[in-house]
Amino acid sequence: MWTLYGISGAAVFIFMALLFLVAQVKKDNSIVDIGWGLGFVIVALTTFGYQGGFDGRQLLITILVCIWGIRLAVYLFIRSMGRGEDYRYANFRRQWGSRATLIAFFRVFMMQGFIMLLLAYPIIRVHSEQIGVFDLAAYLGLAVWIVGFMFQTIGDWQLRQFKKKRRNQEEVLTSGLWRYTRHPNYFGEAVMWWGIALIVLPLPGGWGALISSLLINLLLIKVSGVPFLDRRYAHNLAYQQYKRETNRFIPWFPRIESR
Repeated sequence: MWTLYGISGAAVFIFMALLFLVAQVKKDNSIVDIGWGLGFVIVALTTFGYQGGFDGRQLLITILVCIWGIRLAVYLFIRSMGRGEDYRYANFRRQWGSRATLIAFFRVFMMQGFIMLLLAYPIIRVHSEQIGVFDLAAYLGLAVWIVGFMFQTIGDWQLRQFKKKRRNQEEVLTSGLWRYTRHPNYFGEAVMWWGIALIVLPLPGGWGALISSLLINLLLIKVSGVPFLDRRYAHNLAYQQYKRETNRFIPWFPRIESR
Protein backbone atom coordinates (compact mmCIF):
# COMPACT_ATOMS: atom_id res chain seq x y z
CA MET A 1 0.00 0.00 0.00
CA TRP A 2 2.91 2.34 0.68
CA THR A 3 3.95 2.00 -2.95
CA LEU A 4 0.52 3.25 -3.98
CA TYR A 5 0.85 6.14 -1.57
CA GLY A 6 4.16 7.03 -3.21
CA ILE A 7 2.61 6.92 -6.67
CA SER A 8 -0.37 8.97 -5.51
CA GLY A 9 1.87 11.48 -3.74
CA ALA A 10 3.95 12.08 -6.87
CA ALA A 11 0.84 12.43 -9.05
CA VAL A 12 -0.84 14.85 -6.63
CA PHE A 13 2.34 16.94 -6.26
CA ILE A 14 2.68 17.33 -10.04
CA PHE A 15 -1.02 18.14 -10.40
CA MET A 16 -1.04 20.74 -7.62
CA ALA A 17 2.23 22.32 -8.88
CA LEU A 18 0.75 22.71 -12.37
CA LEU A 19 -2.45 24.10 -10.87
CA PHE A 20 -0.35 26.59 -8.90
CA LEU A 21 1.38 27.78 -12.06
CA VAL A 22 -1.96 28.29 -13.81
CA ALA A 23 -3.24 30.20 -10.78
CA GLN A 24 -0.25 32.56 -10.85
CA VAL A 25 -0.70 33.27 -14.55
CA LYS A 26 -4.39 34.04 -13.99
CA LYS A 27 -3.74 35.72 -10.62
CA ASP A 28 -6.51 33.60 -9.13
CA ASN A 29 -5.63 31.17 -6.33
CA SER A 30 -9.27 30.11 -5.98
CA ILE A 31 -8.60 27.79 -8.93
CA VAL A 32 -7.44 25.40 -6.24
CA ASP A 33 -11.10 24.72 -5.38
CA ILE A 34 -11.71 23.38 -8.90
CA GLY A 35 -8.77 21.05 -8.40
CA TRP A 36 -10.13 19.57 -5.17
CA GLY A 37 -12.32 16.87 -6.71
CA LEU A 38 -9.92 16.31 -9.60
CA GLY A 39 -7.12 15.50 -7.17
CA PHE A 40 -9.05 12.49 -5.89
CA VAL A 41 -9.83 11.46 -9.46
CA ILE A 42 -6.11 11.48 -10.19
CA VAL A 43 -5.43 9.30 -7.13
CA ALA A 44 -8.14 6.86 -8.21
CA LEU A 45 -6.93 6.61 -11.80
CA THR A 46 -3.22 6.35 -11.00
CA THR A 47 -3.76 3.51 -8.49
CA PHE A 48 -6.52 1.62 -10.34
CA GLY A 49 -5.34 -1.67 -11.80
CA TYR A 50 -1.92 -1.38 -10.14
CA GLN A 51 -1.84 -5.15 -9.55
CA GLY A 52 -2.43 -5.92 -13.20
CA GLY A 53 -6.16 -6.39 -12.81
CA PHE A 54 -9.13 -5.23 -10.76
CA ASP A 55 -12.18 -6.52 -8.94
CA GLY A 56 -15.71 -5.15 -8.72
CA ARG A 57 -15.10 -3.19 -5.53
CA GLN A 58 -12.10 -1.40 -7.03
CA LEU A 59 -14.01 -0.58 -10.20
CA LEU A 60 -16.97 0.72 -8.18
CA ILE A 61 -14.83 3.02 -6.02
CA THR A 62 -13.02 4.38 -9.08
CA ILE A 63 -16.27 5.10 -10.92
CA LEU A 64 -17.87 6.80 -7.90
CA VAL A 65 -14.83 8.99 -7.21
CA CYS A 66 -14.61 10.00 -10.87
CA ILE A 67 -18.32 10.88 -11.06
CA TRP A 68 -18.12 12.97 -7.90
CA GLY A 69 -14.79 14.67 -8.66
CA ILE A 70 -15.46 15.52 -12.31
CA ARG A 71 -18.98 16.78 -11.67
CA LEU A 72 -17.79 18.98 -8.82
CA ALA A 73 -14.89 20.37 -10.87
CA VAL A 74 -17.15 21.19 -13.84
CA TYR A 75 -19.71 22.84 -11.56
CA LEU A 76 -17.09 24.98 -9.82
CA PHE A 77 -15.45 25.89 -13.12
CA ILE A 78 -18.76 27.09 -14.59
CA ARG A 79 -19.55 28.98 -11.38
CA SER A 80 -16.17 30.72 -11.41
CA MET A 81 -16.42 32.01 -14.98
CA GLY A 82 -16.29 35.80 -15.01
CA ARG A 83 -16.19 36.08 -11.20
CA GLY A 84 -12.49 36.65 -10.60
CA GLU A 85 -10.68 35.46 -7.50
CA ASP A 86 -12.89 34.26 -4.65
CA TYR A 87 -13.05 36.71 -1.72
CA ARG A 88 -11.34 34.24 0.65
CA TYR A 89 -8.22 33.95 -1.48
CA ALA A 90 -8.26 37.66 -2.32
CA ASN A 91 -8.17 38.37 1.42
CA PHE A 92 -5.27 35.95 1.85
CA ARG A 93 -3.42 37.68 -0.98
CA ARG A 94 -3.78 41.05 0.77
CA GLN A 95 -2.74 39.62 4.14
CA TRP A 96 0.35 37.91 2.78
CA GLY A 97 1.55 40.93 0.80
CA SER A 98 4.78 40.58 -1.15
CA ARG A 99 5.19 36.93 -0.07
CA ALA A 100 1.74 35.92 -1.31
CA THR A 101 3.04 33.72 -4.14
CA LEU A 102 5.43 31.70 -1.98
CA ILE A 103 2.97 31.33 0.89
CA ALA A 104 0.16 30.32 -1.46
CA PHE A 105 2.32 27.54 -2.94
CA PHE A 106 2.77 25.88 0.45
CA ARG A 107 -0.31 26.92 2.46
CA VAL A 108 -2.91 26.68 -0.30
CA PHE A 109 -1.75 24.26 -3.00
CA MET A 110 0.69 21.91 -1.27
CA MET A 111 -1.34 21.86 1.92
CA GLN A 112 -4.46 20.91 -0.01
CA GLY A 113 -2.52 18.20 -1.82
CA PHE A 114 -1.33 16.80 1.52
CA ILE A 115 -4.87 16.79 2.89
CA MET A 116 -6.04 15.01 -0.27
CA LEU A 117 -3.57 12.20 0.34
CA LEU A 118 -4.71 11.80 3.93
CA LEU A 119 -8.38 11.67 2.96
CA ALA A 120 -7.76 9.42 -0.05
CA TYR A 121 -6.97 6.45 2.20
CA PRO A 122 -10.13 4.53 1.16
CA ILE A 123 -9.19 4.85 -2.53
CA ILE A 124 -5.59 3.74 -1.99
CA ARG A 125 -6.60 0.95 0.38
CA VAL A 126 -9.15 -0.60 -1.96
CA HIS A 127 -6.68 -0.57 -4.86
CA SER A 128 -3.93 -2.22 -2.85
CA GLU A 129 -5.65 -5.62 -2.62
CA GLN A 130 -8.14 -7.62 -4.68
CA ILE A 131 -10.58 -9.73 -2.68
CA GLY A 132 -13.01 -10.45 -5.50
CA VAL A 133 -16.15 -10.20 -3.38
CA PHE A 134 -18.93 -7.70 -4.08
CA ASP A 135 -20.81 -8.04 -0.81
CA LEU A 136 -23.66 -6.44 1.14
CA ALA A 137 -21.38 -3.65 2.37
CA ALA A 138 -20.71 -2.64 -1.23
CA TYR A 139 -24.43 -2.44 -2.03
CA LEU A 140 -25.18 -0.50 1.17
CA GLY A 141 -22.28 1.85 0.53
CA LEU A 142 -23.45 2.47 -3.02
CA ALA A 143 -26.98 3.28 -1.77
CA VAL A 144 -25.59 5.75 0.78
CA TRP A 145 -23.33 7.32 -1.87
CA ILE A 146 -26.27 7.84 -4.22
CA VAL A 147 -28.20 9.66 -1.47
CA GLY A 148 -25.22 11.96 -0.88
CA PHE A 149 -24.70 12.55 -4.59
CA MET A 150 -28.33 13.55 -5.02
CA PHE A 151 -28.11 15.98 -2.10
CA GLN A 152 -25.00 17.65 -3.49
CA THR A 153 -26.16 17.73 -7.10
CA ILE A 154 -29.69 18.95 -6.41
CA GLY A 155 -28.46 21.42 -3.78
CA ASP A 156 -25.94 22.92 -6.21
CA TRP A 157 -28.55 23.11 -8.99
CA GLN A 158 -31.11 24.82 -6.71
CA LEU A 159 -28.50 27.35 -5.58
CA ARG A 160 -27.48 28.10 -9.15
CA GLN A 161 -31.10 28.66 -10.22
CA PHE A 162 -31.69 30.89 -7.18
CA LYS A 163 -28.67 33.09 -7.94
CA LYS A 164 -29.98 33.66 -11.47
CA LYS A 165 -33.29 35.03 -10.14
CA ARG A 166 -32.52 36.73 -6.82
CA ARG A 167 -33.19 40.43 -6.63
CA ASN A 168 -30.15 41.40 -4.55
CA GLN A 169 -27.10 39.96 -2.81
CA GLU A 170 -28.83 39.96 0.57
CA GLU A 171 -31.58 37.56 -0.49
CA VAL A 172 -31.25 34.04 0.99
CA LEU A 173 -32.29 30.69 -0.49
CA THR A 174 -34.73 29.01 1.93
CA SER A 175 -36.60 26.57 -0.32
CA GLY A 176 -35.98 23.09 -1.70
CA LEU A 177 -33.28 21.14 0.11
CA TRP A 178 -32.10 24.44 1.57
CA ARG A 179 -35.26 24.55 3.67
CA TYR A 180 -34.04 21.55 5.69
CA THR A 181 -30.29 22.20 5.91
CA ARG A 182 -28.21 25.33 5.37
CA HIS A 183 -25.61 23.29 3.51
CA PRO A 184 -27.17 20.43 1.48
CA ASN A 185 -24.18 20.37 -0.86
CA TYR A 186 -21.67 19.91 1.96
CA PHE A 187 -23.94 17.38 3.67
CA GLY A 188 -24.15 15.46 0.40
CA GLU A 189 -20.36 15.38 0.07
CA ALA A 190 -19.99 14.05 3.60
CA VAL A 191 -22.59 11.33 2.98
CA MET A 192 -20.85 10.25 -0.24
CA TRP A 193 -17.63 9.66 1.66
CA TRP A 194 -19.47 7.65 4.32
CA GLY A 195 -20.81 5.53 1.47
CA ILE A 196 -17.30 4.96 0.16
CA ALA A 197 -16.17 4.07 3.69
CA LEU A 198 -18.87 1.37 3.89
CA ILE A 199 -17.70 -0.13 0.61
CA VAL A 200 -14.09 -0.30 1.84
CA LEU A 201 -14.90 -1.35 5.43
CA PRO A 202 -14.78 -5.18 4.90
CA LEU A 203 -11.15 -5.00 3.72
CA PRO A 204 -8.33 -5.57 6.22
CA GLY A 205 -7.60 -2.10 7.59
CA GLY A 206 -10.85 -0.86 6.08
CA TRP A 207 -11.75 0.81 9.36
CA GLY A 208 -9.30 3.56 8.36
CA ALA A 209 -11.85 4.68 5.77
CA LEU A 210 -14.16 5.62 8.65
CA ILE A 211 -11.45 7.94 9.99
CA SER A 212 -11.10 9.57 6.56
CA SER A 213 -14.85 10.15 6.42
CA LEU A 214 -14.85 11.60 9.92
CA LEU A 215 -12.02 13.99 8.98
CA ILE A 216 -13.94 15.12 5.89
CA ASN A 217 -16.97 15.82 8.08
CA LEU A 218 -14.84 17.85 10.49
CA LEU A 219 -13.29 19.85 7.63
CA LEU A 220 -16.68 20.66 6.15
CA ILE A 221 -18.33 21.57 9.44
CA LYS A 222 -15.47 23.20 11.35
CA VAL A 223 -12.87 24.45 8.86
CA SER A 224 -13.39 24.96 5.15
CA GLY A 225 -17.12 24.77 4.47
CA VAL A 226 -19.76 25.91 6.93
CA PRO A 227 -17.67 28.47 8.92
CA PHE A 228 -16.71 30.50 5.82
CA LEU A 229 -20.32 31.05 4.81
CA ASP A 230 -21.47 31.79 8.35
CA ARG A 231 -18.78 34.47 8.67
CA ARG A 232 -19.49 35.88 5.22
CA TYR A 233 -23.18 36.45 6.02
CA ALA A 234 -22.70 37.42 9.66
CA HIS A 235 -24.29 40.85 9.05
CA ASN A 236 -27.08 39.62 6.78
CA LEU A 237 -30.32 39.84 8.78
CA ALA A 238 -32.18 37.46 6.46
CA TYR A 239 -29.43 34.88 6.82
CA GLN A 240 -29.41 35.23 10.59
CA GLN A 241 -33.15 34.49 10.64
CA TYR A 242 -32.57 31.54 8.32
CA LYS A 243 -29.74 30.37 10.57
CA ARG A 244 -31.99 30.35 13.64
CA GLU A 245 -34.69 28.35 11.88
CA THR A 246 -32.67 25.86 9.82
CA ASN A 247 -30.34 23.03 10.81
CA ARG A 248 -26.71 23.77 10.10
CA PHE A 249 -25.79 20.44 8.50
CA ILE A 250 -27.99 17.37 9.00
CA PRO A 251 -31.37 17.91 7.28
CA TRP A 252 -34.41 18.32 9.49
CA PHE A 253 -37.66 20.23 9.53
CA PRO A 254 -37.21 23.98 10.12
CA ARG A 255 -37.89 25.61 13.46
CA ILE A 256 -40.49 28.30 12.91
CA GLU A 257 -40.00 31.15 15.36
CA SER A 258 -43.00 33.05 16.67
CA ARG A 259 -43.01 36.66 15.60
